[in-house]
Amino acid sequence: MFTEMDFTGTYLPQGLFVCFEGGEGSGKSTQSRLLAERLESLGHVVRLTFEPGDTRVGAELRRIVLSPETGQLSDRTEVLLYAADKAEHVDTVVVPALERGEVVITDRYVDTTLAYQGAGRGLAIGEVEEVARWATGDLRPHLTVVLDVDPRDGLGRFEGRDRIEAESLDFHQRARQSFLDLAAADPDHYLVLDARADRDELAARILERVTPLLARATAAAEARG
Repeated sequence: MFTEMDFTGTYLPQGLFVCFEGGEGSGKSTQSRLLAERLESLGHVVRLTFEPGDTRVGAELRRIVLSPETGQLSDRTEVLLYAADKAEHVDTVVVPALERGEVVITDRYVDTTLAYQGAGRGLAIGEVEEVARWATGDLRPHLTVVLDVDPRDGLGRFEGRDRIEAESLDFHQRARQSFLDLAAADPDHYLVLDARADRDELAARILERVTPLLARATAAAEARG
């Protein structure tokens, strides 16, 4: 049995790590793309990525965890598959880009595992977190943007659904509350926005929050020479 631990987190001094989280249909992919495009237009080197699946190994894991053809999985098996995707993603995509001083923007990260496999599946959050933090080396985003949406609205945007999208409304309500709880516990590293707001208004508010973080990253890079 795992022993619950206090996690302090690792925030790399190089680059800038931004994560988008939230329920299904919240517009994460749209907002992450808009932020990437805006930052690139300002001259920043941006690595736009996602979980699960943005590595060769991860693509196979994504097929397993999301395809309806997979059928029922043990909840613990699901946690470990997502953790394997995260370990590969962090080691081969996220950390190398940050060490090059790039801006990394990811659509989903550890909070999704805590919300879906932890709160959604009803597993012990502390145990799920220990697995996820170990898999990622406890690397934390400098900023996590939570796009909050009522699952009754978000899920209505889909016709065909994958294994997670097809879960019950109660599952998605528990996940939504988990995202909000995580944000409330660490307001310095989170920005919570109502996903129903105008797309361009959301993009502007996200850029406003990211801008001073870019200045910090630039100053750190200059100090290192």
